[in-house]
Amino acid sequence: MPKTSSMGRGILALFAVGARHAAGDPGGTVADIAADLGKDRSQVSRNLRGAEKEGFLRKAGQRTYSLDWSVLTDAQLLTERRLQSDGATALDTLAAGTDEACFLGVLRGDSTVTIGESVPASSNLVGSWLGRPYPAYCSDAGQAVLWEASEAEVRTVFADVAFVRHGPNTPADVDDFLARREAARKRGYSIVDEEAEPGLYSLAVPVRDFKDDVVAALQIVGIKDRLGPRRKACADALVAQGAWLEQRLGYRPLD
Repeated sequence: MPKTSSMGRGILALFAVGARHAAGDPGGTVADIAADLGKDRSQVSRNLRGAEKEGFLRKAGQRTYSLDWSVLTDAQLLTERRLQSDGATALDTLAAGTDEACFLGVLRGDSTVTIGESVPASSNLVGSWLGRPYPAYCSDAGQAVLWEASEAEVRTVFADVAFVRHGPNTPADVDDFLARREAARKRGYSIVDEEAEPGLYSLAVPVRDFKDDVVAALQIVGIKDRLGPRRKACADALVAQGAWLEQRLGYRPLD
């Protein structure tokens, strides 16, 4: 069998500490981690000290190693910055390729909020949506930002929400929303057809980060008579830019 490199051994020790956290333990001693891995204590001790020196682990007192959560905080901050910078690149590329208004939205409570936009002058949409909330049950980004939420989580989000009609096809209730989201999952992208307002049509995909969490929705929004007939080509461009942005955020899909 091939030998494990020193870096590989260090990563295994780090994962072993993480596994203890996942099981509800505060961490582990050198003896604990060595037993978990079935490795020599002196070797594991060196690996744990190295991970502590690099800032991945923190040592409580003289014995117990635990994850240094500031590493995840730093990673989350980097994700937020990349969502803004690389999100702007994705939006501009998508808008240039489709000649339609493109947006990046996030979930805030039971609403979606636009955090990025690229709107060609020829798109026939006027005004800015930056910072403006809209009910998630009928917004352009709603299904996509809740793409991987469980049914119970979706029902919690909309527990106190009245499904007011904003367009001719607004979902009637949470069950209607869930059915539309399920159809979108099978399709690979959501279609919001006159749900938010009459004549408005949109496509959206979820954007995941390095934790496999959906952190935003990438959207194409336009007039139904103009965007509807071009749905397939625009959806292909949307899916491609969504995948590119996810890659920039560290998402690695399972094969």
